Amino acid sequence: MQGFLLINKPAGMTSHDVVNRIRKFTGEKCVGHAGTLDPFATGLLITGVGRGATKEMNRFVGLDKTYEAVFILGAQSDTDDKDGHIEPVPLKIIPQNREILEKILLQFTGELEQIPPTYSAIKVGGKKMYEAARAGKPIEGKPRKVTIYSIELINTSTVALGAMVDKPTLSLKIHCSSGTYIRAIARDLGKVLGGGGYVEELKRTSIGPFSLDQSHELESLKETVEQALIPVEKLIECL
Repeated sequence: MQGFLLINKPAGMTSHDVVNRIRKFTGEKCVGHAGTLDPFATGLLITGVGRGATKEMNRFVGLDKTYEAVFILGAQSDTDDKDGHIEPVPLKIIPQNREILEKILLQFTGELEQIPPTYSAIKVGGKKMYEAARAGKPIEGKPRKVTIYSIELINTSTVALGAMVDKPTLSLKIHCSSGTYIRAIARDLGKVLGGGGYVEELKRTSIGPFSLDQSHELESLKETVEQALIPVEKLIECL
């Protein structure tokens, strides 16, 4: 059995968890994925089954991606997302209207240098950054060039988080290059506004020409994996 599966990754699972589940469904040991999603995130994950597919995975890793995200401002997380330790860092600058906020978001479009989150899988000196952070010895990553093609502001609101009340939230659609950390955008936006920011929700809706609409729920594949499997040549033709 070999080919590609487009998966809608559920929250609470690592990308490696998904790979392991597919191994059980298919009985195939050679399974891989083309681009990690954080455990709290959901959305499109391209997986390859069988050596004929996994050897082609590099064709998909560098494709641009689109996300839908919810940022919470006025607080920060040590992981830059909802799963970390969260504490209030009030904003010094509170945008008065949508137009001002959209102008601020323009600062995060185009080609820019982005410092990876402290909790990321990037290796520094042979050690993954998140491993060092968990050991209490966080490493600051080197800036990396990324491209943010567009950031669309969908909605703004407020949310109460325990003792932290009325924190501004932003719902965004972000089209970006491979290697971009949405968590870093939230963190840096909070800093520009003189406070904190982190990602509360994150969903990947596309990878290159492939859409979340084409994906399958992971658990449904127990019975339908053979029908869902896309031949290697067919998916490569879409690039």
